[in-house]
Amino acid sequence: MGSMDPLDFATRALAEPVVLVLMGVSGSGKSTVAALLAGRLGWAFEEGDALHPQTNIDKMAAGHPLTDEDRYPWLEKVAEWVDRRLDHGENGVITCSALKRSYRNIINRRGSGVVFVFLSGTPGTISARLAERHGHFMPASMLGSQFADLEELSPDEPGIRIDVGPAPGVIAQQIMDKFGLRPSGTGREP
Repeated sequence: MGSMDPLDFATRALAEPVVLVLMGVSGSGKSTVAALLAGRLGWAFEEGDALHPQTNIDKMAAGHPLTDEDRYPWLEKVAEWVDRRLDHGENGVITCSALKRSYRNIINRRGSGVVFVFLSGTPGTISARLAERHGHFMPASMLGSQFADLEELSPDEPGIRIDVGPAPGVIAQQIMDKFGLRPSGTGREP
C-alpha cells in the first residue's frame, strides 16, 4: 500500500488539499475511473493525456514508444496542474501513467499533497481491454514497452495499489472506501 495510511489520508483530505494521481499502463482504466471518482467527489479532474504535446501523440500513434526526454515536458505540465490545485487549496484527480519513480518524483515534487492510485492488472487483462478500445492514439502494440518501463510503487511512496478486475464504478468506490472519502452533495458521475 505504500506509506499512506488511509485514516491519515482521510483526516488530511478534510484539512488540506490533495490530488489523486491515477496511474498505470495504457488500458488500465485510468480515465474512466478518474472521471467517476472526480464526479462522485465533486473534485477538479484532468485527463493527463490531454496535456501531451502533439509531437508525443504523433510519435505514439506511429507506434513508437516515448523516451524519457519526450515525457519530461508532459510530466512538467502534469506537475503544474497538480501544483495549481494545491496552490488554490483545491482537491483534484488527474490521470498519468507515471510508470517510473523518477516520473512520480516530478509530479510529487512538493513531497506532500499527492497520492498515487496504481491501477494494476496483468498484461493479459490489459491487452484484452486495449483490443476493445477505439479512437485512442496509443496502439495496443506498445503495451509491452509500458510494462517494461513500469516501476510499481515503492513502500515509501504515498499511494495504494488497486486491482483493475472489477467494474470501473466498483474500483472508484474501493478507492473512496480505502481513503474514507464520501460523495459530494453536488458530485455527478459523467
